[in-house]
Amino acid sequence: MPARIVLLVTSPRLPAGLLTAAAWDVVRRHPVLAGAESELTTAVRASGAEVTVVDGRATQALLDAAAAHGVAVWLAGPAGDESLARELGLRLAREPGLAELELMYGSWDPPGARLLDAVAVMDRLASPGGDPWKRAQTHRSLAGFLIEECYEAYDAISAGDTDALREELGDVLLQVVLHARLAEELPEEQRWTVDDVAGGLVDKMVRRNPHVFADAEAGTLEEIEASWERIKRTEKARDSVLDGIALSQPALALAAKILERAGRVGLAVPPPLADSQVDPEARLGAGLLATVAAAREAGLDPEAALRRAALAYADAVRAAEKA
Repeated sequence: MPARIVLLVTSPRLPAGLLTAAAWDVVRRHPVLAGAESELTTAVRASGAEVTVVDGRATQALLDAAAAHGVAVWLAGPAGDESLARELGLRLAREPGLAELELMYGSWDPPGARLLDAVAVMDRLASPGGDPWKRAQTHRSLAGFLIEECYEAYDAISAGDTDALREELGDVLLQVVLHARLAEELPEEQRWTVDDVAGGLVDKMVRRNPHVFADAEAGTLEEIEASWERIKRTEKARDSVLDGIALSQPALALAAKILERAGRVGLAVPPPLADSQVDPEARLGAGLLATVAAAREAGLDPEAALRRAALAYADAVRAAEKA
């Protein structure tokens, strides 16, 4: 049987000793080599296995160990040691009788693992010795950037560009992790972390979806939405159906949301009549509100409709400029 070299790759985002049963069998039965000391080498030694740290020619050391013992294991570093794998592959392609090369995954990144990287990178940037600009920011100074990044994500959705959407959502995520990192520097009684943000979100999702996480019946989409609203009302003591509306959103969207909330509880409060208003701005506002109300009655999104018309007009302006 030819000699065998096992490249053992693990996730750097999981605890070092969290390996598969097959990986533990391999490292306990065969000589183990690594390029540097690490938490993983410590964990393997703690299990009773021997680990040799190779300084220099790792490829030849692996070949020698495999020739002497039949099997040799390489504990790959956090980045996977691709250069070593490439060098080994080329050597064995030229001299196939030396050994067989096997890639083994001792642990895998769980879904969302790169979020941990995003948090770690932001911590480095916002810590002493990191990026002075990020360290100088506050929640208030970043507010405009958060709005801008959300609008850019909206633009990508409107354009049907999923690649652009992926990138723009990354920029939104940057704002989230930066705000969370800055919150760690607040006075103790105000301080919170990205884990508090994620934990609150998880609790909310579980609590508001009993048809998934509890024994409630799913029912229709309308029933699920009604259940969501009931649960939300029990969570937050509000004096009005309008409480919780983002008042800083664009005026057209704000008007549509207020009308939608009032209609949701059956309040038939007529909007003000334009003709009854004295000042021109109030007349214009009342007329626009009436238009938004009519759009809702027709099942149309007034914000999307005005955006569509504005963009079409922009195209006409560009065409006129060229002419």
